[in-house]
Amino acid sequence: MRRLLAGGLVIAYLAFPGLARAGTVAIFYYPWYGTPLHDGTWEHWNQNGHTPPSSVYSSFFPASGPYSSDDPRTVTQQMQEIAGAGVDEIIVSWWGRGSAEDLRLPLVMRAAHAQHLKVAIHLEPYPGRSPATVAQDLTYLAARGIRDVYVYHPLDFAAADWQPVTAQKPAGMRLFAATDLIGFAADAGFNGFYTYDFIDYGGAKFIRLCEEAHARGLLCAPSVGPGYNGDRAGEISLTRPRDDGATYDELWKAAIRAKPDMVTITSFNEWGEGTQIEPAVARAGYLSYNGSWGLHGTAAEDAYLTRTAYWAARFHALK
Repeated sequence: MRRLLAGGLVIAYLAFPGLARAGTVAIFYYPWYGTPLHDGTWEHWNQNGHTPPSSVYSSFFPASGPYSSDDPRTVTQQMQEIAGAGVDEIIVSWWGRGSAEDLRLPLVMRAAHAQHLKVAIHLEPYPGRSPATVAQDLTYLAARGIRDVYVYHPLDFAAADWQPVTAQKPAGMRLFAATDLIGFAADAGFNGFYTYDFIDYGGAKFIRLCEEAHARGLLCAPSVGPGYNGDRAGEISLTRPRDDGATYDELWKAAIRAKPDMVTITSFNEWGEGTQIEPAVARAGYLSYNGSWGLHGTAAEDAYLTRTAYWAARFHALK
């Protein structure tokens, strides 16, 4: 297990003492990794023909090595890192009732709550998903204490199909649509929107999107991220280099300028797409965080957690 580098994280976090915790910083989290030791087989790390533990499907290599999302020690460490980075809420990838991600949700929730983190759901386009099944999902999730649900690929269904779901959602629950079509989100009855994809929906659009959302009474939760590289996972998409941290900084600046209600981060540990800010180690054949904000070696492994603490503090100070 990794040791939390308290020096970098604490210094960044305490640079803004006594800040009010208004506004929310939320981060997308993936509990879908497995190892033979904990799960009987490799899950996700071996995608695209890779042979872990030496070869994994990410362009980066996790500092702790390929891990299981069912390992309590791993999940506890992750929640400590997320909380130490000034994040308020984790948004857990969820693939329907009875899925592996659903079965791991209680473990994630216990570890998150121990660090005073809120837990939300990223409702993914699981096989057979429909507005009717989503309505049942919301009742199921509300009974487990979930209050924020982020719906990925909402345009799989028409706004009119979403209206009965959003109108009858459990009391106190908020629904966010992953889209830049603010009119669609409003017509469908969502409470807010987020963008998730920071390549197609980059910082240049944030001000306009937040203004449109606020005009329609919706919450604005634009998504920032460090970069994108899914080459080793076989993901066919444009890459976006990290540029030694400049990409992350530019997106955070754009998000704050847009005066959002929340900032969402893509992602803590989506290793396959290379959007993770979880600590990564320099290793031959893989990209690393070396050079980010002038850091190298061990200090660079935690660079994105440290920088997230800096930006989260600035955002909280404005709310």
